[in-house]
Amino acid sequence: MPNTQRTVPTAPPMTYVQVAAVLREAGMLSREKAHSVLQEFADYTSDQLNPYEVAEALEEFGVAVSVHTEDLDFLESDYESLLQDAAALTGGAVTVTHVRLHEEEDWDGEFPRWDRLEFARNGRLVSVSAEHLSDDYYDIGAALECVEAVSPDDDPRSFRVVDFSGTRWQDHDIIVVLATPEQTQALGKSLGLAFEPLPGPAGQEAENAFSI
Repeated sequence: MPNTQRTVPTAPPMTYVQVAAVLREAGMLSREKAHSVLQEFADYTSDQLNPYEVAEALEEFGVAVSVHTEDLDFLESDYESLLQDAAALTGGAVTVTHVRLHEEEDWDGEFPRWDRLEFARNGRLVSVSAEHLSDDYYDIGAALECVEAVSPDDDPRSFRVVDFSGTRWQDHDIIVVLATPEQTQALGKSLGLAFEPLPGPAGQEAENAFSI
């Protein structure tokens, strides 16, 4: 992400209980989901969370996804899991099927390798180019582009990255939140997090798209 000048909000140390309260106040979390997560983390609900753990908690409460920056198990299936998790945040507005990773044709076995990731978003083809430095890591830019492509239509919510640029948390997994501008502002003010927009929507031109 671009490293631009910004004012990072500050907030007192947070706990899971306090994060849940902020999300409830912002209209991002149901009472039932809050109770289930707090019950799961019952032994840790009073522990103070560092800034990255606060961002991770957003995923635990079901309002964010994480893009793994370390080695993966299976590249294609991990892309599929990421896309399914992102689609789940839309509450059924977007479905993802037919995820396929097509390796570069006539690949000579040397990396980097230029692949093509394809999936059906609500039955319409999305195709994203991906440069893979090995079979064990995402192309982070392509992964974020895919997440953005899952953004729900006619919805004030958009995907934004929790921005840890220039901090000791910048090399951790990337946390991406689906929220309205007002919700993003509330999270920034109350949780002390900064956010950056994702790249524009991925995919082919409309005349080249087709139903699957």
